[in-house]
Amino acid sequence: MTEPQVPGKKPFLYVVVCAAGVAGDVGKLITAAQEANWDVGVVATPQGLGFIDTEAVEAQTGYPIRSAWRSPGDPRPLPPADAIAVAPATFNTVNKWAAGISDTLALGILCEAYGMGIPTAVLPYVNSAQAAHPAYRQSLERLREMGVLIGSYEPHRPKAGGGADRYRWEEALDLLTPKVSARP
Repeated sequence: MTEPQVPGKKPFLYVVVCAAGVAGDVGKLITAAQEANWDVGVVATPQGLGFIDTEAVEAQTGYPIRSAWRSPGDPRPLPPADAIAVAPATFNTVNKWAAGISDTLALGILCEAYGMGIPTAVLPYVNSAQAAHPAYRQSLERLREMGVLIGSYEPHRPKAGGGADRYRWEEALDLLTPKVSARP
């Protein structure tokens, strides 16, 4: 379990960002979380870094974006997470996470979160061809069994991208807030 909440201390949200077309809008989730009294830090997949404005995100959160493991003895640049939102979550990340593959910092954090009891929500961003793959459906089911809260995004057409107008960043907070509020 994560450390108990300190009265008056804001809960800390990790936002895990993957390489998807809507990732450039992650500031919407950061703003919504900050307005809801969360502190926020961003963890990006290595490929996800190329989809976000790192300077703007770091200025908005006040923390460096994490994407690689730190060396032993280096300070921890982010406080421990009280909750995690994976948004946008790609086909690759969803499947690797469900399979327990930990080959990036982002996946390592997600795989550990289960054993630490950290409430986690995922907002997938995949196309309908990817969503039709049996591995994806099985991965979502495994994540549900692990207690991961799954968002409602409907897949977009293959090779078309889009759906940014239907991507509900704030849904991550809607899913997580009751879980974090109920914790001792």
